[in-house]
Amino acid sequence: MRNIKFLISYNGANYFGFQKQPSSPTIQGEIESALTEILREKTSINGCSRTDTGVHAKEYCFNVHINNSIPISGLEKAMNQHLPPDICVLDCQQTSNDFHARFDALEKEYLYIINNSNKKDVFKSRLELHYLHALNVEQLNSAAQLFMGEHDFSAFCRAESKARLNSTKRTIHSIKISRQEERVSLFISGNGFLHNMVRIIVGTLIYYAEGKRTLTDIKQALKTGERNKAGFTAPPHGLYLNRVRYKDGSYVEKSK
Repeated sequence: MRNIKFLISYNGANYFGFQKQPSSPTIQGEIESALTEILREKTSINGCSRTDTGVHAKEYCFNVHINNSIPISGLEKAMNQHLPPDICVLDCQQTSNDFHARFDALEKEYLYIINNSNKKDVFKSRLELHYLHALNVEQLNSAAQLFMGEHDFSAFCRAESKARLNSTKRTIHSIKISRQEERVSLFISGNGFLHNMVRIIVGTLIYYAEGKRTLTDIKQALKTGERNKAGFTAPPHGLYLNRVRYKDGSYVEKSK
């Protein structure tokens, strides 16, 4: 039995999230279908995260245990031939049998992209949020620091998912907002994220920029869990899983 670690990227616009569903196209479904066809054995992969409908990934890691002796280079090539054009294998490596893409992850980094111009980009309309009103990056960075450290993020979580969680406490390691011409990018990393957490943080910061929320509101949302003190849930198409860091202290790197 071999344990193979994959690094992939995908455009999630045409998918109902990562996790396999019986009657809807998903990233996991496409990958397992390709692997089964190539290896001639039923496969089940372990993904590093569950991304939602319409969410993308620049670097996503999963692992799979296989019996087939196919060379790594041949497996990578075959996967890219069988996968649809919006999913790409960046790298694959044989790894230790006990490696698990989800349980061995120490830190995840997400990216949210905003087109902050007065005109939408029709070629990127499903890859970024178009927001007309000018955003003050310095002001947003100052407010974003309130999320740093460990907090109970129950106000920044989809209500339906709270009942299934043992804890809604998470730790944010870094959060930074930058501008490059008309694009505003929010990078946020932490030890884990609740369902819709990044999107609600983005929506809260946008509401703050619009004057619909104050710094006091954000502090109260973090302290009391009051959902109405946070902001709206930003659309999924601006969100990307950017990279994942593992127990050896490094991010997944390409082997070549």
